[in-house]
Amino acid sequence: MQETGYRLRRREGERARPASTFLATHLKEMSSAHTSGDQYRDYQDDRAAQSQDTVYTTANGVPMPHPYETQRMGENGPLLLQDFHLIDLLSHFDRERIPERVVHAKGSGAHGVYKTTHSLSDLCLADMFEEGKECPITVRFSTVGGESGSHDCARDPRGFSVKFKTDEGNWDLVANNTPVFFLRDPAKFPHFIHTQKRDPATHLTHADDSTAFWDYLSQNPESVHQVMILMGDRGIPDGFRFMHGYLGHTVKLVNKKGEWVYCQFHMISQQGTKFLTQEESATKSPDYAQKDLYNAIESGDLPKWSLEVQTMSAREAEDLWEKQKINVFDLTHVWPHKQFPLRKVGELTLNENAKNYFAEIEQVAFNPAHMVPGIEPSADPVLQSRLFSYPDAHRHRVGVNYQQLPVNAPRVNYRMANFQRDGSMAFFNQGSRPNYISSIEPIRFRERTVNLDRVHGNFAGDAVTFLSEIRAEDFAAPRALWEKVFDAGAKERFVSNVSGHMANCKDKEILKRQIAIFREVSADLASRLEKATGVKGYDGIANLTFNGTHNGMAKGGKAPANGMKSTRASRCEGNGAPVGGCHGKVDGVNGHANGSNGVAAH
Repeated sequence: MQETGYRLRRREGERARPASTFLATHLKEMSSAHTSGDQYRDYQDDRAAQSQDTVYTTANGVPMPHPYETQRMGENGPLLLQDFHLIDLLSHFDRERIPERVVHAKGSGAHGVYKTTHSLSDLCLADMFEEGKECPITVRFSTVGGESGSHDCARDPRGFSVKFKTDEGNWDLVANNTPVFFLRDPAKFPHFIHTQKRDPATHLTHADDSTAFWDYLSQNPESVHQVMILMGDRGIPDGFRFMHGYLGHTVKLVNKKGEWVYCQFHMISQQGTKFLTQEESATKSPDYAQKDLYNAIESGDLPKWSLEVQTMSAREAEDLWEKQKINVFDLTHVWPHKQFPLRKVGELTLNENAKNYFAEIEQVAFNPAHMVPGIEPSADPVLQSRLFSYPDAHRHRVGVNYQQLPVNAPRVNYRMANFQRDGSMAFFNQGSRPNYISSIEPIRFRERTVNLDRVHGNFAGDAVTFLSEIRAEDFAAPRALWEKVFDAGAKERFVSNVSGHMANCKDKEILKRQIAIFREVSADLASRLEKATGVKGYDGIANLTFNGTHNGMAKGGKAPANGMKSTRASRCEGNGAPVGGCHGKVDGVNGHANGSNGVAAH
């Protein structure tokens, strides 16, 4: 029977280490009188236990006759400090909460299984992509901006993260339900998220005051692609089961020959997609998506997604920029499906709800830097930033040893070891083994299966202060959405959603700028919004300066961000894209860089 994300097996080839003489003697003495105590209880055993099988105790294991009893000085006197049961109870209660996630705080999740149905071994050496290979998974869905108690049906992107517990370690696919995001410059992320939170003075969200929301968007026009999706029908999916997932970032796949290609991962809902209108969302309960997901799994209506990839070679990436101005390192751009069709790799099925939400969903921690051999990061700057930021947040929120928690622990067929020791809540602290590379008791090693020098190349060049600029190509995909994807009804709903949200913006100047950005998408869209809002927008962005981005469409040349000459546009005319020749000499078929000594020259 296939294991789900929480049915952990004994690691193959793992032998029990002998206990110390003291511990062995101690346990022998205890076992002579008691054979079913808690000496070797593990998480799985505790998770499966029923209340009828347990005995009420203090945290140190002492049985107590009743949980409501207290010790007092007489029946009408003060409490006694020696009442450890009461102190233990209250002290733990005071510390039950850990910091909620700064983003993606409201979420749901479940466990399941992934199976590779179509081998990807020609492009990726990861063991999990061999046909027929299976591994347990844990998935967490979420909204982005709201707090842990916020509404499931908010108009907001949805997080869609999957922890694959493979035989080579954990791979975390940290995705959203939209293929793009609001930004491509990593330093903008904290600023943008602050605009999604409560106002520091009024403590209101943008449901009541949308001024900060539109102020940010109107100063960072590259966000318009995501805004078109957010304010469109996909802005409120009908629960978590009826939406796709997209990594959004470009990564690299490496095969056994050392050849690599760029890749985008997609998770396509086998239930199809559904959405809620703004009006319908107001009729749903705050936990609508959580209830829908939980009940579906409990009733056996198991949600499934297919795992699919788009791939392209290094030369194709250069050509895509040179000929179509699509940047594979830009989180606001998408890859054309006709040129780079989806290829199915496997299927994900959720088949088990969490037994304990806090332990299995609130404490699960996803990290884009968790990649197995055969998957490598690209130079996408927002991805590079997330490689640091996510584990940094987990160490703060859950603790430095967060990966020892059962929901996060790898499931490999070898005994893991490293030289990370101690820290808060160190449960597996690696015994008495040396905490350094020892010649007395040497640790074993395995050869690296990926030539990182070949895959990532030599980056040589001048240090630059880089900030992207808005260009005409940034409006191509949003324009295609409006003109080719949205039907008449979708256009009406979009205008209604945007104008309704803009009604809570206190500054008309902000709306004039935002309508100017929409005018670059479509004159028809801008005129509809002007009619709906009663605000006349500017005639495009040619005469505007933005505080968040360089304006490459300004009259008379580029307008630097915030009017600061020292923040002039980077000398890189590629706007951060992989321009022709940046990979060195490449084989257009497989993306294998053939620079000096087998290493790509950047």
